[in-house]
Amino acid sequence: MTESAHTIADIERDTGLSKDTLRVWERRYGFPLPLRDAQGERRYDDDQLLRLRHIRRLLDAGHRPGQVVPLPLAQLLTLDTPARPQRMQGQGKKSATAPAPGDAVGPDLSHWMDLLRAQRSQPLYQALQQWLLVHGLGALVREVIAPMNRRVGQAWLDGELAVFEEHLYTELVQRLLRTGLSQVVLASALRPPRVLLTTVPGEAHTLGLLMAECMLVLEGCETVSLGAQTPLRDIAEAARAREADVVALGFSSALRPRDARTALEQLHPQLPPSVLLWTGGQCPGLQKGPRGAARLAGHTHMDELDQIAPAVARWRAERTTTAT
Repeated sequence: MTESAHTIADIERDTGLSKDTLRVWERRYGFPLPLRDAQGERRYDDDQLLRLRHIRRLLDAGHRPGQVVPLPLAQLLTLDTPARPQRMQGQGKKSATAPAPGDAVGPDLSHWMDLLRAQRSQPLYQALQQWLLVHGLGALVREVIAPMNRRVGQAWLDGELAVFEEHLYTELVQRLLRTGLSQVVLASALRPPRVLLTTVPGEAHTLGLLMAECMLVLEGCETVSLGAQTPLRDIAEAARAREADVVALGFSSALRPRDARTALEQLHPQLPPSVLLWTGGQCPGLQKGPRGAARLAGHTHMDELDQIAPAVARWRAERTTTAT
């Protein structure tokens, strides 16, 4: 990237930090310190973008702006280390391709990351497609896509991947998962629970939701996907019209915890009483069990894909007990 190439709109899209917030921090904390172009518009260099990415992660983890915004990058990295368990201590920027705890031993994740960095999307797609054919959809999601997502996210955070490269990866994986999903649907007899999947307004990330749908279908569930950013009233209307048993919502770390909690609190009373609300993803506010979300009857948050199968089994056991 070119030094000082980022506009304030670029920074807002990349980090999720609003323009107003950036301006307030500039006045209050002396950071960020953008240069000005010939038209007087703010321009931010790569170092400031990287620092702002870590600041955003720390804010999501519960730190206050006054505690982290004035800190240099080295101290931000120290604070951010506990929130990044897959990054090994003492490693440099190449750590995004080194083996990480929880990663599968079999898949050649390092090679596939190199293909992504080289923008060799076709060889990468073919390698992932071959893994799908040999090992099946469940293994692809758990052993390949989940750890690859962590590596891609870390590489982006460290400035090793451009935003467009992250988007390239996301589109490639979504295409592959939809192919695998269609094959499972054709080969399976689906049964309840019927799960309606979507994201709330402001949450544009759908890869995690698609991964969850794959796991649900592998459990024999009937799924209905509405895509991203469905208005809350429409989610509730669709749940009634499609006679959904569960509404499943995906939340990424890009969505502010407060916005996630507010969406759940507003959606919950609009749903039929019999409909359960399942959420998943890496939104820190939901992982910590926020005040509002924790009190919602019928709401379950799942941090890991492996929690889906037990949740489905519980639903079926409870409905069987109720029916008898």
